[in-house]
Amino acid sequence: MNIDNIPILLSLFPFLVFLFLLLVKKVPLLWSSFVTLALYTILAIFYWKIMPSFLYASYGKGFFVALDIFIIIFGAIFFLEILKDLKIIKNISYYLGSLSKDYRIQIIIIAWFLECFIEGTAGFGTPAAIAVPILMGLGLTPIRALVVGLLGNSAPGVFGAAGTPIKMGFVGLNTTLVPLYSALLNLVGFIVPVFMLWFITGGRPNRKKEFFDALPFAIYSGLLFVVPSLFFVFLGQEFPSILGSLFGLVAIIISVKLGFLVPKEVLSLSGKKEEVETSSMSPAKAFLPYIILIALLILGKFILGNFGIPLSLGFSHTFSLFNPGFIFIISGLLVMLIWKEKGEIIKSSIKKAAKGAIRPFLVVFSMLAMVQIMINSGNNYSGLLSAISLITKSFETALLPLFAPFIGAFGAFMTGSVTVSNIMFGHLFNMAATNLSLNTSVILALGVVGAAAGNMIALADILTAEAVTGTKNGEVGVLKGVIVPCLIYLSILGIIGLIVLK
Repeated sequence: MNIDNIPILLSLFPFLVFLFLLLVKKVPLLWSSFVTLALYTILAIFYWKIMPSFLYASYGKGFFVALDIFIIIFGAIFFLEILKDLKIIKNISYYLGSLSKDYRIQIIIIAWFLECFIEGTAGFGTPAAIAVPILMGLGLTPIRALVVGLLGNSAPGVFGAAGTPIKMGFVGLNTTLVPLYSALLNLVGFIVPVFMLWFITGGRPNRKKEFFDALPFAIYSGLLFVVPSLFFVFLGQEFPSILGSLFGLVAIIISVKLGFLVPKEVLSLSGKKEEVETSSMSPAKAFLPYIILIALLILGKFILGNFGIPLSLGFSHTFSLFNPGFIFIISGLLVMLIWKEKGEIIKSSIKKAAKGAIRPFLVVFSMLAMVQIMINSGNNYSGLLSAISLITKSFETALLPLFAPFIGAFGAFMTGSVTVSNIMFGHLFNMAATNLSLNTSVILALGVVGAAAGNMIALADILTAEAVTGTKNGEVGVLKGVIVPCLIYLSILGIIGLIVLK
């Protein structure tokens, strides 16, 4: 073995262990992350001989950025749990499902517009977990419902959980233009409802006719989310998925009422066993919590968006006063006041939010600290290049624009999170693009949009949705349904990347 390759191999070794534990040994993501962080720490101390202050700074920076993300996840789950307990989600589902009796329209509205909206506000696997049971109620088999639900949990992930993937996933990088490029590339997402339509019409006697009759509606639905999202990106990365889906939802409701692009023949799924329950509140009241949330997010963005508390603890970090998590919590409390409910729901929601947020916090902390160690390992007594500089050499290829979406998708497949995928690969993309004299913002955008597409095949999201529906050992069937759409999606992105950065 060439001795010059040893630093590169040691830089890659913890990553390889991570993949082995996660994919071969089926070790949970949390423990795989802990082991990877421990290995990088040991190598940083004994091989790179990192300066102690930089090791401390790596852990400190990782902790505080992960804390920001914890607040977002906690707040999102808290808000969502309150809406579940108050039957608000159920009522919203009722109104959306009752817009049409055609199964194709019902499924696209639930699996596309509702999921896009929930991904924009909550993220972290919640859209499919909420939508899949509703889809089963509309008549889809569990496997079909899982596939359709996962397909919908893709394009909106670019700006999911109020912009977390870019805002927190690329911490320390110049992301000024990344949201705009991401929104432009995310226009490819208009094909997702087409994938849904093709899948749900599969196996039916008149598949081609049912598919092509509803194809204009599916394309129109896809455009109604991705195009408005592009314009809302100028408000900030917190808003494209939230306001884009809301605009699209309003537009599709009007379109269905007017019969615009709606199939002439109304079709239902045979063997439909369960009807959507009747509503217990008016549409205005059902959607009021989200109106409050959006209003507070917009106000918070423009009033507090540029304010933060600078921290100097041997490393620098600015604690932003505009954290969407606080907005979620305030919105949830306001909803409780309006509904005049007792405090038991708040206590229950806090417990569920803390339980749901602690594991992602620990995973994100491990990944962030690991990446910071990779970056800071160049500040050492050994004279070696940093681990990230060494690994970047394997990324330095003229085909990086083609590979970037696939690498991002692989990160989401492994971790179930666009944000964590960005944390893992963002700095590598940035440095490789810089060394290749490529537009770093476009490469980062290709990575994040690819990671969002990779949400279709994310193992964690599949398992979460299976747990909600009570489905067991359906992973293979689900992956068969989503892998081809995912690869088509990623291939289109990669080709666009090559054309743009040729």
